[in-house]
Amino acid sequence: MRELKKDFQGLQDTRAAFTTPAARSVGGDGLSDQAHQALLARLRDGRLSSGSFLSMPMLVEELGLPMAATREAVKRAEASGLLSILPKRGITVMDAGPETTRECLELRAMFDCEGARRIIESRADFPLATLRGEHERLRDAAATEMSAGLPDEAIRTDLSLHDALARGLDSGLAQRLYAENRDRIAVIQNTRPFLADRIASAMREHLAILDAIEAHDTPRALSEIRDHLRHTLRWWGVYLD
Repeated sequence: MRELKKDFQGLQDTRAAFTTPAARSVGGDGLSDQAHQALLARLRDGRLSSGSFLSMPMLVEELGLPMAATREAVKRAEASGLLSILPKRGITVMDAGPETTRECLELRAMFDCEGARRIIESRADFPLATLRGEHERLRDAAATEMSAGLPDEAIRTDLSLHDALARGLDSGLAQRLYAENRDRIAVIQNTRPFLADRIASAMREHLAILDAIEAHDTPRALSEIRDHLRHTLRWWGVYLD
């Protein structure tokens, strides 16, 4: 495996927290910004899924906003790698194939490693107890029964750790890049539901990362993050050399 380079606003979905003021200001607070947020919402929740094609009139109807605002939203989403513009035809949502999946998850692991390192070395505030409690609860729930809402709850809990590690980066630019990659991973996650066995194993992997952070053991934390990356890639059918 190629070498990975080396607070928190609760355990709810924190996408808004990772939209920087600079990102919110692009295109202003008017219709183009509304269109961009509406487009992101549909990409995140799967209404616009990987590989989907929409003409611009179709997308205008989907978002319920004017063509000019929709075009601006599309340009911004393309700049983040979430879709591709097909001139005079429309747009296609990003491909969630093995190579894209590998690149996005490896990039997230890079952010995780650097965030963990900074959190440990600076002894920064970190919501360790809250994260641990939620992960243990999800781990135990996945081992007993698979309720209808468990996959969505598992994704939110899974993201809560990655979000907390990204806050440890203490860099507006790095957090913006993390947020863009987070949206790409959301598109990927919508292509396959979380199953109970993966929920339980992912929660255990996250708990191992939390244990290393609590012990202020940087090498161990980085090792656990890389191990989590390998298991996550396998879940998506991507195998590293």
